[in-house]
Amino acid sequence: MTHDPFPLFDSWFKEARETESNDSNAMTIATADANGQPAARMVLLKGHDRNGFVFYTNQESRKAADIAANPKAAILFHWKSLRRQIRIEGPLSTVSDATADAYFATRSRDSQLGAWASDQSRPLDTRATFEARFEEVKARFDGLDVPRPPHWSGYRLTPERFEFWQDREHRLHERRVFVRADGGNGDDWTEGMLYP
Repeated sequence: MTHDPFPLFDSWFKEARETESNDSNAMTIATADANGQPAARMVLLKGHDRNGFVFYTNQESRKAADIAANPKAAILFHWKSLRRQIRIEGPLSTVSDATADAYFATRSRDSQLGAWASDQSRPLDTRATFEARFEEVKARFDGLDVPRPPHWSGYRLTPERFEFWQDREHRLHERRVFVRADGGNGDDWTEGMLYP
């Protein structure tokens, strides 16, 4: 019997895309810094396939610093209306420049400009400072295509573990776990269940 978490992920994600009204691709990403201090935040899944799950960020942000120090993470999708969640764990790697460029080109112009204007995760004295920086960047690129900033790219989480959680009555939930069987290489998975 073949144990493969990807078709199940695709099925649940497709259903979420069809039924969740806001940000069905939102996921929590949890990282830890070099001292083991955890941090979690919401990001948007911008691509996935058998190679992993991709999101984008400023590479000078706190999350990027965590990833540089400890390139492992956990992501969590929670679809409240479907009463489901999926947890995925694994190592992170940077996407190629071509992949990051291609995605950046699909963003709205204001989102592209915002990537240049923001010193993500660093202290900001007032909102007016950020808005002024945005206007400066807007003027700099007036009439031009906005290139991807050199400090902005994507990360791919390569899954080593999946947990599919389905709500059941009386808190008798169903938890299915898939673990990469070969220590992170190849595409062989073991499947099991956990007590709720």
